[in-house]
Amino acid sequence: MPGKASGGDRHGRRALILVENLSVPFDRRVWQECTTLRDAGWTVHVICPQGTKRDTEAEVEIDGVRIHRYPLRAATGGPAGYLREYGAALWHTVRLARRIGPVDVVHACNPPDLLFLAARWLKRRGARFVFDQHDLVPELYLSRFERGEDLLYRGVCALERLTYRAADVVLATNESYRDVAVRRGGRSPEDVFVVRSAPDTDRFHPVPAEPELKRGKPHLLCYLGVMGPQDGVDYALRALAKLRDEVGRSDWHAVFVGGGDTFDAMVELSRRLGLSDQVEFTGRIPDADLARYLSTADVCLSPDPHNPLNDVSTMNKVLEYMVMGRPIVSFELREARVSAGDAAVYAPANDESAFARLVAELLDDPEKRVLMGKTGQERIGGPLAWRHSQRALLAAYEAACRDRAPVPGTAPGRAGTRPRR
Repeated sequence: MPGKASGGDRHGRRALILVENLSVPFDRRVWQECTTLRDAGWTVHVICPQGTKRDTEAEVEIDGVRIHRYPLRAATGGPAGYLREYGAALWHTVRLARRIGPVDVVHACNPPDLLFLAARWLKRRGARFVFDQHDLVPELYLSRFERGEDLLYRGVCALERLTYRAADVVLATNESYRDVAVRRGGRSPEDVFVVRSAPDTDRFHPVPAEPELKRGKPHLLCYLGVMGPQDGVDYALRALAKLRDEVGRSDWHAVFVGGGDTFDAMVELSRRLGLSDQVEFTGRIPDADLARYLSTADVCLSPDPHNPLNDVSTMNKVLEYMVMGRPIVSFELREARVSAGDAAVYAPANDESAFARLVAELLDDPEKRVLMGKTGQERIGGPLAWRHSQRALLAAYEAACRDRAPVPGTAPGRAGTRPRR
């Protein structure tokens, strides 16, 4: 970890991180960024939604990071629902930013590509704008709604262009996103920094396997992640049905960990496929329980289908499978190969039968599973380690604040906050 800053142009600087789609510290990438900046001498504030079962306090200080949360109802009913959600989030973000006061850097994490409006307001008051591009929103829109010529699609493309234009520097989660920022966003390469997501290996590590989690079967398969239209849980379920019906394998139990827009639909699909006795849906669970499942799993599933978004996106679940030493079955995706390398085997794009056969092959080859697991852990500890992203993040902040004195203003009072350790 970078040491505490002492003096220099970072002394006394204040950062405000804006997040809309997850609470903090539940958003692990954002939390790692917060603690990296804190350890480098920054005072860090976060504005984000309140969680439903965790991160429920309106204001709290955790490990020196000051978090300001607002109530937010998740979108329902298609594009109109997202407009209502994002409008409410933007209003709350500006309201809370006014209370926080002057900052040196406003760091906005998408989606949506609307937070540049709050960032631009803060820029007029002396802040520099760091755009942290977690998703390519035009591609995300297409993956959900499959309408590439309508007014809303043109709107999200315009918002992305405006966000790029407003930013002083851009953080990209991988080289593919960096290429988009340069090519489509018109950004200078020196203003785009690759800050990869990486698991927190101090928090998240293997524990002893618990065979009882296999529910009497020889093997456990595991899926971890969000369940949205673009995440491929339906592909995984159909592949498991083919594993049973086409490959003739029923010597497995599968657990799907996580929640999202399509959770109920996936439970129903599992029932219609006749998988209810072999497939378990846990919803979101504590990290300790997640570690138990992943440490027991024989094979982990990354069924994100090939589409313009998934092909160039880094999947957090792949990284978390790797840190736990689990072999992975994935569809053929460009950034999946960059992340996992030989820690995964790859089915042709969206070929559910091939996906099922690869699962069966790994179940029959315990030595290969062990080797793939070790390969993944070595990659997480080496080229994909968070320490590399820490350096890139701090370099991006240095670039944003180059030749800029700290913004005048004193830290706001802590009334209404309470430390949590």
